Amino acid sequence: MSLQQKVDISREIQRITLAHGSGGVAMRDLVENEIVTAFSNPHLDALEDQARIDLRELTAFGDQLAMTTDSFVVDPLEFPGGDIGTLAVNGTVNDLAMCGAKPRHLTCGLIIEEGLSLDTLRRILSSMKKAADIAGVTIVSGDTKVVHKGAADKLFINTSGIGVIPEQTDISASGAQVGDVVIVNGWVGDHGATIMASREDLSLDTQLQSDCRPLYSEVNALLKSSAVHCLRDATRGGIATVLNEFADSSDVRIVLDQSAIPVRDEVRGVCELLGLDPLYLANEGKFVAVVPASDAENALRALKQCPGAENACVIGRVEAVTELRSYAGVSMKTTFGSERMIDMLTGDQLPRIC
Repeated sequence: MSLQQKVDISREIQRITLAHGSGGVAMRDLVENEIVTAFSNPHLDALEDQARIDLRELTAFGDQLAMTTDSFVVDPLEFPGGDIGTLAVNGTVNDLAMCGAKPRHLTCGLIIEEGLSLDTLRRILSSMKKAADIAGVTIVSGDTKVVHKGAADKLFINTSGIGVIPEQTDISASGAQVGDVVIVNGWVGDHGATIMASREDLSLDTQLQSDCRPLYSEVNALLKSSAVHCLRDATRGGIATVLNEFADSSDVRIVLDQSAIPVRDEVRGVCELLGLDPLYLANEGKFVAVVPASDAENALRALKQCPGAENACVIGRVEAVTELRSYAGVSMKTTFGSERMIDMLTGDQLPRIC
């Protein structure tokens, strides 16, 4: 065998091939040596087709089970502040946290395109493990599929999660009441602006980073300090979409104050360059909460003590539907003193964002 042939074989070994999804030796080696090793825990190490979880472990935290699933197809796979792996973990645990649930366990399904670098896969698995440890969850079961080159874009991840909702916790999109205030837990639009800047290779003086992080600790602090009527993480569609969902489900008007909405100058710059609106940009570490006005001060004080939520603030209020404003919806008082409607996003500002 020539030296060049040896080099070609070495390179092939360092990439995912169809054999890694065949159910044979190569797949076993990939699962056991890379995936199980990365996520190692007693549930996963058993290598059964399912994870077996003691119900007593769950009921110790509450009386309702929360379950969610999500798929992640971000482009690029790796970006400042995170990668598709951190998105998969944090996106799923945050969906659980938005009903007050304490996240406990995740599953992980990998759809891998033939030819993906094994080093890239290892980095993403490592970041998933790190994100899971920070969020306090374990990845207990999963699945791996390999598809032909061109049938996917490098790597897609599906994660499902379960968590436990404490007793007497009832949060829903239909809970907004007239007189409530709207709170956001920090800077808006960081993730969407970061992904687009990475795609377009924009040169910025200050490096933007995704806000991808777990939010349960902030939600827990909020619940201990205030009644919470509505709560949702502002991912695809941004805070504008979340608030329209609240307004429609609760049959109320939500009025925002543009000057109060926290947006970084760098995010504004990206939006101006590309014709985007920060209200519709995706976030991966931000939620929108609707709380009674009487609890707002306590809620903000509790949030600002949480790392990452130091810029939490009130950005709007909930008003009644009246004869003058005869339908539920969202509007914004602009810095020029006028008022404009904030509709649901039509189309997709940024495809493949998460």
